[in-house]
Amino acid sequence: MLKHVPNALTILRFILIPFIVISLVNDNYLLTFIFFTISALTDVLDGFIARKFDLISNFGKLVDPLADKATQISVLTTLAFKGIIETWIIVVIFLKEVLMVAGASFLYGKETVVSSKWYGKLATVLFYIAIVSSLAVKKFNLFRFDIYLYYLAIIFTIFSLLMYFRAFYAKGYFKKEDLKINK
Repeated sequence: MLKHVPNALTILRFILIPFIVISLVNDNYLLTFIFFTISALTDVLDGFIARKFDLISNFGKLVDPLADKATQISVLTTLAFKGIIETWIIVVIFLKEVLMVAGASFLYGKETVVSSKWYGKLATVLFYIAIVSSLAVKKFNLFRFDIYLYYLAIIFTIFSLLMYFRAFYAKGYFKKEDLKINK
């Protein structure tokens, strides 16, 4: 029974996405915060349980980051749609995710599942903090300090993308001769 708990918590994060988005669209920032926090806590909890009880699975390695990204992109898109954040922020994140999915697809063909690294987790945490800050700014009509958190999150997002590609290259997944264009 316990072996399914981490994956069930990951699936719960997918289920929470529409609730987060609907509450955000309806300007219910407190409810958005509650759903978003539950989502974040299930993310931490599923990882803790999987590592603590040695329940790490390839499904979890693949789907857990997808749940993170689906939540993040859904919320950021809604924030951009509502004019709370600038559209370019979601464009940068979307492009980074497209590159990561392309890289993951390439590695999947090599029967390799890549687990998340500290720099990817840090970028995700910074976006969670920035999003919660945006909710607080809107709810309590605060000074727009949240934009600086987005800048920091974007810097770490780009850094994590570069580090993942550097690691892929160092492990030989991308060989110089494979990158050359033959005429």
